[in-house]
Amino acid sequence: MTLGKADRSPGSLAGPPTPIAFRLDPASGVPTYLQLVRQVEHALLLGYLKPGDQLPKIRDVVADLAINPNTVLKAYRELEHKGLAAGRPGQGTFVGSAVSQATLPELAGLRRHLRTWLHEAEAAGLDEAGIVALFTTSLRDFIERREVDDARGGQDAPGRSAGGVA
Repeated sequence: MTLGKADRSPGSLAGPPTPIAFRLDPASGVPTYLQLVRQVEHALLLGYLKPGDQLPKIRDVVADLAINPNTVLKAYRELEHKGLAAGRPGQGTFVGSAVSQATLPELAGLRRHLRTWLHEAEAAGLDEAGIVALFTTSLRDFIERREVDDARGGQDAPGRSAGGVA
């Protein structure tokens, strides 16, 4: 996914630039429509997309990625179903609501910590696949423990209370 303004030539019929340009990874094994949905969700979480921003028009995504229009339509419908986007007849699809997110300064700090951790993981001898495996299993363990703690009413959870994060 490319974030920032998508390039549109001055004479293009594509209309105004949009804050997101989609990219596909054919080797990922993830269905194309779901890759588009996830890129919008990630852009919302990171603050690159905001309510009111217009998503690229279906015909532009089709032309840029050489995919079937029904694939883009399916992705946009999924975003609408999740309440993240809304179609406006004759105008396009627009971001409808933001996803709960950390503030941009918080995200910048977290990114710095993550880069430091990545350097440490690399220095420990992990390659990209090893880093992904370690992170994925750690995240899964974290989520499972949080669910267990939440089911017990937050008891005995370090840094957590029954009402959520302390």
